[in-house]
Amino acid sequence: MLQVALAQVRLNARRFIAVSLAVLIAVGFLTATLIINSSSKASLTQSVGEAYRNADLLVTSDMYSADSAVLDEDTAALVRDTPGVDGVYAARQAYVTFGEGRDNVFAQLANTSDHADLFPVEVLQGTLPAADNEIAVDKQTAELHELSEGSVLPLTSFIADPTGEQQTAEFTVTALVSDSNDPQAMGTPQLYSTSAAVDRFAEPETGFRSIQVALADGAALENVRAALQEDVSGMAGVSVRTAQEQTDEMVASMTGGNDILTTILLAFAAVALLVCALVVSNTFSVLVAQRTRELALLRCIGAARSQIRRAVIVEALVVGIVASIAGVLAAVALMGGIIAYLKTIPESGFATLAVSPLAVIVGLVVGVAMTVLAALVPARAATAVAPLAALRPADDVRAGTKRGRVRLSIGMVLLAVGAALLAVGTATNNLLVALPGGMLSFIGVLMCATLFVPSLVRTVGRIAAPLGVPGKLAALNAVRNPQRTSATSSALLIGVTLVTMMMTGAATVRTSLDGVLAAGYPVDVSISGAGNESPFTSADADAARAVEGVREAVLVPSAGMAETENGPYGVYALTPEDAAKVVRDSALKLDDGIILMPKGTADKTVTVQGASGSVELKVVVSESQALQPLITARTAETLGGLPAATADTYIPQPELWLSVVDGLNTNELMDLRTDLAAAVDVEDYAVSGSAIERGAYEQVIDVLLLVVTGLLGVAVVIALVGVANTLSLSVLERTRESSLLRALGLTRGQLRGMLALEAVLIAGVAALMGSVLGSLYGWLGVESALGAFAAVAPSLPWLQLTAVLAVAILAGLGASVLPARRAARLSPVAGLAAD
Repeated sequence: MLQVALAQVRLNARRFIAVSLAVLIAVGFLTATLIINSSSKASLTQSVGEAYRNADLLVTSDMYSADSAVLDEDTAALVRDTPGVDGVYAARQAYVTFGEGRDNVFAQLANTSDHADLFPVEVLQGTLPAADNEIAVDKQTAELHELSEGSVLPLTSFIADPTGEQQTAEFTVTALVSDSNDPQAMGTPQLYSTSAAVDRFAEPETGFRSIQVALADGAALENVRAALQEDVSGMAGVSVRTAQEQTDEMVASMTGGNDILTTILLAFAAVALLVCALVVSNTFSVLVAQRTRELALLRCIGAARSQIRRAVIVEALVVGIVASIAGVLAAVALMGGIIAYLKTIPESGFATLAVSPLAVIVGLVVGVAMTVLAALVPARAATAVAPLAALRPADDVRAGTKRGRVRLSIGMVLLAVGAALLAVGTATNNLLVALPGGMLSFIGVLMCATLFVPSLVRTVGRIAAPLGVPGKLAALNAVRNPQRTSATSSALLIGVTLVTMMMTGAATVRTSLDGVLAAGYPVDVSISGAGNESPFTSADADAARAVEGVREAVLVPSAGMAETENGPYGVYALTPEDAAKVVRDSALKLDDGIILMPKGTADKTVTVQGASGSVELKVVVSESQALQPLITARTAETLGGLPAATADTYIPQPELWLSVVDGLNTNELMDLRTDLAAAVDVEDYAVSGSAIERGAYEQVIDVLLLVVTGLLGVAVVIALVGVANTLSLSVLERTRESSLLRALGLTRGQLRGMLALEAVLIAGVAALMGSVLGSLYGWLGVESALGAFAAVAPSLPWLQLTAVLAVAILAGLGASVLPARRAARLSPVAGLAAD
């Protein structure tokens, strides 16, 4: 029987092309999803974690806690002397400016590393600074300000030293380095010099941002980590993490403490696994079921049941191994192509391909196992009856039969249980509950398909009645065999549901994450008037509004002073209408009697002092740490203007708040900052705000979503292959039926039209059902994943959904072309004699 099985694979290779293609694509889909998981983490390490991507371990202090210990030279020496440590990079940062007047530029100055492997950026030209008067500049800054090797760059400290003096020094450019991909640094000039030079400009009490560690050859990471943890155990707020752990911590801080990206990607992997199982099982089951008579004939000539089962398993094993290997290779090639394309885009140059061994192993194991398991059920069914009985046509599994009733009962139970779990998971924002609920409910829908798919096809089939005999026959044939109709539609239903779910999920995730970013960064651009000889006026707002790229600009006058637990704040005033123009967070409603305060404010009420009085206002805390305290213009009128200035009191100057057009990348935002500074006659660093930083984070989100969206093409192909397999096999099963129609007078063109219309009807119904189910699953999935920390509203990409519906119908039409042509070319006599 082994020889028979191998001969079947060799001689009937065309028969196995369809199932092999289904396995290949399914395995490729699963493997690509797992590669996305590892690649997204690698890409985040190259962006969010770029500053320490080369480190084995990091010693960090919680910068947001006032009780945390400061990392100083003693700490660095302690880390350096720890056994197993080959070298350290005590990273320090200072803030400086260079240029004059409106060309004054704010920049970050960091120290170089004595351990070359720990330095986070690449040297593109020249050599890193060796003397205290030398400096390295990132490529973008060098091009923007026309700097090159040998250029002299005068720097001034941004913050005065304890004596009130601002340090100044001239530096010679010795190297150009790569631009930073860190969202917290993108758009800001990055300068590098020696530790002594940075110490000259840095605030003494800040210490090191982190101490990065490179392990010695042969040193065990966990042993060195344990030793470092023991060394810093007495230092409050100090942690020892790997680079990946630190990256995950930063990503979690962006998403309110939830590792949403990993959760979503794991959900995609689980969904991919379900799709693989359903598509492969459906395709292979139909294929083996069609060979029931052939297998029964082998039993008639002496083959035992066990031999038949082993032969089918061997066939499935060969197909599974070959197709799974091809699927893994295709996934790696696909993801490699996507990442290579992303690298050509400057804003997503940090995209990194990471093929984990787990992705390869899981893809191969799952592909082979599913192919074999998919073949077991039909093989057992073929050998469960007597050989002569199996040679007769098999009864369909209809709803009225015992097997049909059992199947429907199981399907209804799965649908009810799955729907309940999905509802609970969505209500409690628990993806781990919602995900299996969605899977069970979808399996239940597929098992109960014979209840509603034929009825829907019959209803839609009335549209084909005006097309004459082919239309009427197509509508009748589409529902004459409910089991065959359900099996044919299931392949497309799976693919369309998956595609629509991902499209809706990606659009909803994008909208929800935009809402989170809007809450954290509510004002796109703010222009400070501090240091100006004259305060801003409405004319300055008009000048800023006229700059290309600016949507709205409003003058925000200062209204008073507020004393809180966190210290004194300058308070600003706007009308609710003007606030709605420039504040992106729609949840922040400005109203009389309240004051909008930045995140971290513990006060329940705040008293705002003005020139002629004071008022106590209820505090509404925003999700942004950068939002200036804001009250309504009507409330500000009761204060009588700003209180009188004293030597110890800081009196805020009016500001300009702007909203910019969507879709600007980091370079365009930097150009906009320069244009705005020129328009209102201020220095560049006076133009700040969240647009640049939010834009950088949005680029990271866009890259990750773009990679996930790349799987949609694969999912569409799964749908095409699934429907092509089942429709082709369905048409081949009906060779004698088609020939009988020809013998009764149906022309070849009418036969082709009948089969095409039948395919379109089934495909159209499956596509409509899949669109509805996919949209619902996509929305509920995002709600369960993101609902705990973000407002989730369903976002339906109507244009994309319409395209999927059109492609699905065309896929059904295309799948019928070749088999219909074959049925039409076969003579009625030969077709009636076919077995």
